[in-house]
Amino acid sequence: MENGVEKRESNGVTLFTEEELREISGVKRGDDYVEVMCGCTSHRYGDAVARLRVFSSGELEITCDCTPGCQEDKLSPAAFEKHSGRETARKWKNNIWIIVNGEKVPVVKTPLLKYYNQSSKHANGSNRSQSGRACHRDEFLRCTECKKERRFRLRSKEECKNYHDALANVHWKCSCIPYDRVSCDDEEERASRRVYRGCSRSPTCKGCTTCVCFGCQICRFSDCSCQTCSDFTRNAKA
Repeated sequence: MENGVEKRESNGVTLFTEEELREISGVKRGDDYVEVMCGCTSHRYGDAVARLRVFSSGELEITCDCTPGCQEDKLSPAAFEKHSGRETARKWKNNIWIIVNGEKVPVVKTPLLKYYNQSSKHANGSNRSQSGRACHRDEFLRCTECKKERRFRLRSKEECKNYHDALANVHWKCSCIPYDRVSCDDEEERASRRVYRGCSRSPTCKGCTTCVCFGCQICRFSDCSCQTCSDFTRNAKA
């Protein structure tokens, strides 16, 4: 729909209905997510306003707009709650609010967590949900010219292919990134930001069965002749 309230994935499943998001402010849509306005209130610092993306995989991702020029993006809800200065942290489901009918409503009281909750229920120690969708943590690659590390977000097959190809390029540099205008002159992410890798279990996870994938249909490619993809394709057929 034009207002971004309702979208359908390639399999024809509705992510959110028009009725579910009718009264929510700032709704936008992407290829596999719905974005809404959100925020978190600190008694000391006031409101920190941001944008929440809800992915069909159950992942939640927040880009902070607390001050002009704030560089914090792709935060987990827990990381955003901490960044906002909320005094009673670790209760992000109640502390992060959405504007519904002009009022601040805890995100837990909206339909926006239905995929997150399903993802949590389906977690069983593997890197997949019961839907079969693999989870991939963000990866970094170092530029061969400026030696700065650049983040690769791995949430779709296209993003995984971008990283796969970049990893195979021994002369890879910042300007090779296909989806961002990044040059060697741009600053590298702060070390405190690089610890956030997109794990839904823990914002500072160093690698676990939730966010590390060892091969799936999203990050392995049948038309690629590299050993990793060839082995996966051969084993999958077997």
